[in-house]
Amino acid sequence: MTTLPKTYRRVVLVRRPPGEPAESDFRVEEAAMPEPKHGEVLVKVAYLSLDPYQRGRMRDAASYAAPVGLGEVMTGGIVGEVVKSNNARFAVGDIVEDRLGWQEYAVGGAATMRKVDPSLAPISTANGVLGMPGMTAYFGLLEVGQPKPGETIVVSAASGAVGQVVGQIGKIMGCRVVGIAGGTKKCTFVTGELGFDACVDYKAEKDLDAALRAACPNGIDVYFDNVGGEISDAVLRGINFFGRVALCGSISQYNATTPPMGPRLLGTFVGKRVRAQGFIVTDFAGKYDAAMRQMGEWIRNGRLKYREDIVQGIDKAPRAFIGLLRGENFGKLLVKM
Repeated sequence: MTTLPKTYRRVVLVRRPPGEPAESDFRVEEAAMPEPKHGEVLVKVAYLSLDPYQRGRMRDAASYAAPVGLGEVMTGGIVGEVVKSNNARFAVGDIVEDRLGWQEYAVGGAATMRKVDPSLAPISTANGVLGMPGMTAYFGLLEVGQPKPGETIVVSAASGAVGQVVGQIGKIMGCRVVGIAGGTKKCTFVTGELGFDACVDYKAEKDLDAALRAACPNGIDVYFDNVGGEISDAVLRGINFFGRVALCGSISQYNATTPPMGPRLLGTFVGKRVRAQGFIVTDFAGKYDAAMRQMGEWIRNGRLKYREDIVQGIDKAPRAFIGLLRGENFGKLLVKM
């Protein structure tokens, strides 16, 4: 039996940032190794998932989930190995996934914890393409966006954890897929590696509307919105009659101290009969199993590719998270313990 250390490291929230987070808003601290109670397991974390939604949890504001308390461990998805078990569902050695936070060891065992089959794909994918981001892409596009063969889909943050999957599923569905990403490397990856039909570099284009018109000669039928702000304004100006908008996130706004003013496009939605729907991935939790099987099959037969951006060590998590909100990551951002 492996001897466990007496202490472990974790990251706690110490201040609620009014704008962009700083590393000083977090504290990396040592804590005594916890002991799992009846029904619980102790997990040695292998990978921690960094995701844009975590910025919202730093605010003390009403939302779909409770905020992280000051002095509490930052929320976040993990994948790791069970090293002690007092729960009949899990054995020592099982690989599991759950939202247990920014820490090297964690106690879990709730109904939300799931076993991960390491034979399907590398276990890191349980926090990415075969986890919450992958499910977000799958249900956000297919259930909310409802694409039809031959339609044009635009996805923002196209090289990110969610966007890269959205675009590839769109191609599998027989659609024209146009990504929006920042920088030549990301755009080349999106078209060359992932097979999108086109990618607009929002950092290089002086006229985003014109660039989108060139990339979408038949207009835009489905918009998968990860960013909000000016990019989304430009996309929505080109949306077709009876278009659908899947509102997944607004990363361009997450650090804003005051809500920015933008074009008032709701009149467009009326005239063009556009449907916009916000969603949270857990809305579809009852359908995860079938979606996971389908996604796993697409990965095995090479129809679904993914890219990960991995940083080493729990102490690097705050800096990497700040970079995520700036768009510095390239692919699904993970911390390897």
